[in-house]
Amino acid sequence: MAGGSGDSKGAVFLESEIEFIAENEPVSIVPNFRSDALHLHAGDIGPFRPQIPLQVPLWLAIALKKRAKCSIQPPPWLAADRLTEILEAERENEGFQPMPFHFIEMSQLLFSAEKHGVDIPDTYKLRALLQDIRDVRFNKIHQGLKKLGSATNAVKLVNLSAMEANLVRPFFCTALKEVMRREAAALAQQEETQGQGQQAGQSQGGEES
Repeated sequence: MAGGSGDSKGAVFLESEIEFIAENEPVSIVPNFRSDALHLHAGDIGPFRPQIPLQVPLWLAIALKKRAKCSIQPPPWLAADRLTEILEAERENEGFQPMPFHFIEMSQLLFSAEKHGVDIPDTYKLRALLQDIRDVRFNKIHQGLKKLGSATNAVKLVNLSAMEANLVRPFFCTALKEVMRREAAALAQQEETQGQGQQAGQSQGGEES
């Protein structure tokens, strides 16, 4: 159960809770030390060999970087050219472009690790591009929720990230309940009208006989 809220309208996670989950996402590092594999609850990681890249959870990558034990290789999507392409596609298409489920949290964690020497070129530009992408996607979410609040029975919100899904969950649940309430009221009204029509027909038939 989400720790952020127990509201029946749709529980949400705290941003820190989603970020904690994102810390398990794999990233590539280049260690500068030699060590046997680490035996963790989630599985074995390693062995570690100098200058040989391997994938580790993000939390471990940041921990090793803080101790100057490795360099972190930014994921391929965290590059100015790639984010520019994604932004253009987001603006040109109605749907959401595929992005890593935790792209928001991962980028924030990697940017915060810069003070420990994580080499991310064009950080300022990357931050601006990511914010633009988030703004465009949020506008699409907003438009989708407006449709859901009307007579629309279905809205496609495919390729949402973890943070985006967490943001819309309570609004989505509230809107869905409202749609169901309206449909139930309309059905009840229809049944009542049909019942009145049948009664009128029976009464008319009795008078004729």
